Amino acid sequence: MPLPEFFEWLAATPSSTALRESHYLYLAILAVHVLTLAVFLGTAIIVDLRLIGLVMTRVPISQILSRLLPWTTGGFAVMAASGSLMFYASPVDKFVNLFFRAKMAMLALAGLAVWIFFRTVHRSIEGWDNDPVPPRAARIAGGLTLLLWVAILVAGRMIPYQQYWLG
Repeated sequence: MPLPEFFEWLAATPSSTALRESHYLYLAILAVHVLTLAVFLGTAIIVDLRLIGLVMTRVPISQILSRLLPWTTGGFAVMAASGSLMFYASPVDKFVNLFFRAKMAMLALAGLAVWIFFRTVHRSIEGWDNDPVPPRAARIAGGLTLLLWVAILVAGRMIPYQQYWLG
């Protein structure tokens, strides 16, 4: 089954219809999404700013990571679950929305960047953990993901307003 037909079928399921038509449940899910977005982005931004060398330069990066990554991961997990439910409520609308597609593409890029960071630069953290300004590769990783998080946030915020921007 091609993707558009799959999303039309998904939108026609009773639970998708019920979620889409339930103002209070959908708004509760949206509230959870926004609150966990704040947890995720708040902690991710602190990590990225430390990787760039702009904040908490006297605190070892490993200490920041060990304290914030559980919150970042938990926030992302709940945010992804609530976002999936929001997608499930209106899959056809989201599928055709260019801002949604851009958000998902950038989210995949950000995930890839984080994975690459932990598979490469992070492996040598013992050598630069206490440096006020981390090595260039760490700064690039922090700057790239910081830009992607901001772009993802903006794209997500634009999803309901596509018709105003793109007719």
